[in-house]
Amino acid sequence: MMWNFAATVSHYKATVMGEIIPNERVNKISCRGRRRSAHNSRVIRIDMTPMVDLGFLLVTFFIFTTEISKPAVTNLYMPHDDDSTATPGSRSLTTLLGANNKVFYYFGTTQRAISDKLIFETSYDELSGLGKIIRQKQNELEKIVAGKELVVLIKSGTHASYKNVVDALDEMLINNVKHYALSDPDPQESVYLDRY
Repeated sequence: MMWNFAATVSHYKATVMGEIIPNERVNKISCRGRRRSAHNSRVIRIDMTPMVDLGFLLVTFFIFTTEISKPAVTNLYMPHDDDSTATPGSRSLTTLLGANNKVFYYFGTTQRAISDKLIFETSYDELSGLGKIIRQKQNELEKIVAGKELVVLIKSGTHASYKNVVDALDEMLINNVKHYALSDPDPQESVYLDRY
């Protein structure tokens, strides 16, 4: 029995990415105006199918490897207008957000802080700013009063920016402050913020 190898090979067609096809029918004019001979003229045909495949592979790769960041949502619970919560001065920290990224703080009541000049200025710095004040007060409360947690009032003045409020709320989350609230400054606090 004899195998017909030539018949099998004739049905196979090779697939190539690019090929050069001679073009004898078209005479092209070169850039200098001379006619080029027909046997030198060739048409280059490039198969773009592998490039399309590669493009889709790259797009798929970047979609799967790129981390899409979702905006974080912070829950803020505000008290009702009718309810008032009495907080001891030893557990309260009031922050006043002023203009030009200034932040002031005091402990206890507003009248005592203003009359005794116990309002201090700090910054939004991560290590030495508002976060440090909160951590120090939390440590004091853990030593003195067991089971009592810090209550922070965030009061933004009329010239404070939205970024200042967000930075103050971030400090609450970073330092695990569970009791905090946003409120408007008292008239005395507004005068203090306008002055400084």
